[in-house]
Amino acid sequence: MPDHLLHDRYEFARHVAWEAGKLTLRHFGKDVQVDRKEDHTPVTVADRDVEKLLRQRIGDQFPRDGILGEEFGETKGSSGFRWILDPIDGTKSFISGVPLYGTMVGVEYDGEAVIGVVAFPALHVGMDAARGQGAWQIWSDGERSPARVSSATSLSEGLLATTEFSGYEHRSAANAFHELCQAAWFSRTWGDCYGYYLVATGRALAMIDPVMSIWDAAALKPVLEEAGGTFTDWQGVPTINGGEGVGTNRHVLDEVLAVTRRYPRP
Repeated sequence: MPDHLLHDRYEFARHVAWEAGKLTLRHFGKDVQVDRKEDHTPVTVADRDVEKLLRQRIGDQFPRDGILGEEFGETKGSSGFRWILDPIDGTKSFISGVPLYGTMVGVEYDGEAVIGVVAFPALHVGMDAARGQGAWQIWSDGERSPARVSSATSLSEGLLATTEFSGYEHRSAANAFHELCQAAWFSRTWGDCYGYYLVATGRALAMIDPVMSIWDAAALKPVLEEAGGTFTDWQGVPTINGGEGVGTNRHVLDEVLAVTRRYPRP
């Protein structure tokens, strides 16, 4: 892959993620209608409008690239690049007026996640990375600083984050949650993409999800890896297609996997 092809998409992804993220603020904290999809997860007009904007901008700029989004499915491409979109990761937080939701833009090349941008518009902060270019903490005014994971070597030294307990119960892995919480110094459900942001910026040691879709994961893997950490499934495979997620500072990965590997997906 020529460097300029990656660079052009990285710069555009950074721009369009923030443009789309700011669109969410028109609805955040307001009384928006909440619908339930077939899987019973919530969706709002903000989710749909943001993905429409992202698709339009990406299609205009890179018409040969594929696009996969949570709300409107997949548009095939022919360039080898595929954009993977989660317009609002953390819709439950969004509809509850909690600002820990993010707009996520990931890019694959030949099936490998190479670019990730996550904007937290209500917090005016985010993170981004491209393969070989490091990971960055970013602010809505354009300020950037390197993102690096913690150097702690044991869960007992820091924070373990997750999204919600019900996901563990649904896959009969409640004991995994309890074991990990007992091993950590403390745990919080500052979940969805915000938990991975905490790992990438050295505030948390691990973030674990028992259930994830590809659009939940695509932007996270490049950021965590470029920040010095890891993103894998529960068996330790570095993938965005595992249907689950483990993000760590690398040093505690084996400790986490010693628990999660005993709970394979049904």
